[in-house]
Amino acid sequence: MPVSYFLVLSAFLFSVGVYGVLARRNAVLVLLSIELMLNAVNINLVAFSAAMGEAGVPGQVFALFIIAVAAAEVGVGLAVVILIYRNMRTVDVGEMSLMKW
Repeated sequence: MPVSYFLVLSAFLFSVGVYGVLARRNAVLVLLSIELMLNAVNINLVAFSAAMGEAGVPGQVFALFIIAVAAAEVGVGLAVVILIYRNMRTVDVGEMSLMKW
């Protein structure tokens, strides 16, 4: 398969993720949209790695690092969301004014 198919898929997923971050007000859905963007980057890295053959191994290594960062981000992000929900009884991003002066 041509690399352009994967690039179009990745661009679509990244665009949906950006829209989700900008349009959603629920913190869990914002975290989900960030994960979608990270997965779009992983598709790009693996597609270029496969296209380059033996010289594309660093793309696969970077994809593994992104998967590890995404797992850590989910753990920390959900812990923060649960803590905010316990204190404020909402996960609406617009109502979270803990850091505002």
